Amino acid sequence: MQYRQVPKNGDSLSVLGFGAMRLPTRRGRIDEERASRQIRSAIDAGVNYIDTAFMYGESERILGDVLKDGYREKVKLATKLPPWHLTKPEDMETILNDQLKKLQTDHIDYYLLHSLDANNWKKLLDFGVFEFLEKAKAAGKIINIGFSFHGDRKTFKEIIDSYDWVFCQIQYNFIDENTQAGKDGLLYAASKNIAVIVMEPLRGGMLTQKIPDDAKKIYTSAKIKRSPAEWALRWVLNHPEVTVVLSGMNDELHIAENITTCEDAFAGVMTPDELSIVEEVKGIYLRLMKVGCTGCAYCMPCPFGVNIPQCLSFYNQYHMAGNRMMTRGMYGIQLMGGLGGTPAHASLCRNCGKCVSLCPQHIPIPDELKKASKNLDGLRTRALIPIIRMIFSRRKIND
Repeated sequence: MQYRQVPKNGDSLSVLGFGAMRLPTRRGRIDEERASRQIRSAIDAGVNYIDTAFMYGESERILGDVLKDGYREKVKLATKLPPWHLTKPEDMETILNDQLKKLQTDHIDYYLLHSLDANNWKKLLDFGVFEFLEKAKAAGKIINIGFSFHGDRKTFKEIIDSYDWVFCQIQYNFIDENTQAGKDGLLYAASKNIAVIVMEPLRGGMLTQKIPDDAKKIYTSAKIKRSPAEWALRWVLNHPEVTVVLSGMNDELHIAENITTCEDAFAGVMTPDELSIVEEVKGIYLRLMKVGCTGCAYCMPCPFGVNIPQCLSFYNQYHMAGNRMMTRGMYGIQLMGGLGGTPAHASLCRNCGKCVSLCPQHIPIPDELKKASKNLDGLRTRALIPIIRMIFSRRKIND
């Protein structure tokens, strides 16, 4: 495993961090046994940075169990304080103590203010967040202080300049080079000796699944053969300002591939030809992508049962992937009750707006769901459901 140093404390962190937001599931619940095997095997392979958050469901509690038997001492553990759960200043300490209990630890190595933007940044300042952080640090409950960010660049620089942060966490990948904090923010943070942790390097899997046909052709034409995930990770790690890339890994093969990639994905080694390949693929995604959803699921649950991330993912796939009929059919199977499940399709949206306030990408979700519904809901999709169901039935027999 490759390691990079945190400028302000000298910590040597694995360039691949394990993001515990998308742990493997079984029958709709986190598969704790499998998650434990995955995380421990990644640690055994050299991963030493584990990231979770208060709002990641059962993630903190599960990590508390996973990191027993000496594994806690092998890693730097990161979790986050959620501004939207705070109603009074005292809530900050209550939440931190709850996190320490769930994680079964007496300290958090890397503690973040979660998903900052202009609005919740002001709220935290009004609540005296710096006093809380300094008190918690003096008590040994947190060691290093940072923040994650999903706002505009002006606010990012304002936050960077407001405190002696050890690290920050930004969304960065070859599609988001010029959105949110972007490359400008990456360079600005690094100029202040602030370590940069990168989230969404694969954009929630978008850059590795349902690759557009034109993008496949470009990858295939490259002299060096790499998977889409490897291209995307290498592009991020080519930046010397990046300390760690977080991947929300939940598949053993993906974990193994990412670990192998990160062993020699050194900064500044991509050739002009390789960078040109990524730039061409980027252009195709930006041309085809309809909505910038990363699948983080902060918008969930929907009061009316819409599976928002899946609806928007299918909407993007419909316009990016080659086989629109199959995309429509799979949408019907998975989201319109085609296999007997509970319907969760886009037209169930009632425009309540709850999701909009929670979205870190600031997507006008109800508007996008209307567009998705226009493309994917309706009689044409329902007509495809029996066909797709038959295909699945045949595959099951053949298996």
